[in-house]
Amino acid sequence: MAEVSYPFTQANASGGTDLVSQVQWQAMAGMWGGDRVDYTLTSESYAAGVLPFYARVINGRTVELSPGRAWVGGFYYQLTAATTVNIEANPTDKARKDTIVVRADLVKGSLNLVAVKGQPSASPIAPQPQRNPGQVWEMVLYEVDVPAKDGAISPSWRGVYKLPPAVSVPWNARLAADFAPVGTFLYDMDNNGGDTQYEAFVGRDGYVISRHFGKSRTYTPKLVNMSGLPATGISYTGRWRYIAPNMVFFSVLIENKSGRDFATTNATALGITLPVTANGVTGQILSGFLRNPSYGMDHPNLMDLTAYIFPGKNAANIGLYSPNRSTTREGLDNHRVFPAGSAIQVSGTYESNSFSE
Repeated sequence: MAEVSYPFTQANASGGTDLVSQVQWQAMAGMWGGDRVDYTLTSESYAAGVLPFYARVINGRTVELSPGRAWVGGFYYQLTAATTVNIEANPTDKARKDTIVVRADLVKGSLNLVAVKGQPSASPIAPQPQRNPGQVWEMVLYEVDVPAKDGAISPSWRGVYKLPPAVSVPWNARLAADFAPVGTFLYDMDNNGGDTQYEAFVGRDGYVISRHFGKSRTYTPKLVNMSGLPATGISYTGRWRYIAPNMVFFSVLIENKSGRDFATTNATALGITLPVTANGVTGQILSGFLRNPSYGMDHPNLMDLTAYIFPGKNAANIGLYSPNRSTTREGLDNHRVFPAGSAIQVSGTYESNSFSE
């Protein structure tokens, strides 16, 4: 029959079956998730010997592994008591890398710990795990350095663990995160339409929005260090989004349609407010343009602007600096003007201060 489905209470003429073969089970169970150690990492640190399958070398070439559980190739494995795996001697003059794996052998019908021998080489590479559906499927727990001339072996952990399951909330992801274990991804679905759909992560350093979904968020930027701006005649447009944990992309367009020229007070640099506070530990640099088609205030029609966040100071706004109009030797000066009919554009990516550094 062309159509087969399983498992059902009993076989039927429509292709449903009540029993499955090992191969069918592996195909089905592989949809539930990838290979991993059945242990959720929820602590900020772990002492030696606490984690499953902890390994220690005994008797020179024997590796003892502590109890643990794992999901490998669609089958469940449990080691209920400490057991040992032997690493073959290496009398050659070249080092070797072996692996210790949990091997699902469908012909044998069991999962077992196995040492897989690599090839001696001047630049040894550990053997890749076998992943053959219906035959042999392996998950690596350890890579073992096997020095030349039977030197002392050294196992290093290479296994992977399960994460706390990702969860979604209709709103208030920040508040729900207070009760989620470390390592949890949360998705705010914004079902009340009052915010933005986004992904957040509860990690060792605390809660952080990892990325926004959908359209960029809007905000209204403001000009800093410039007084006397009219209530109308200047348009302020800003867009931003988190593109990675603690990383913001933003773009700003401010247009002077008032018919008046403006300059900053006390020779200070013109500034623009940011959507979220920037991290000032190292300082950050962004770029922009002054688009000035009428050459207003004796400035070029298109002028580079450099936006600067000074080191050592978290910043709610950026200062703007432009090339000295008399000589390149003078470098950048405080940018002070906003001519009539001109527009200021600034965009870029910067590190925010989500962790209050």
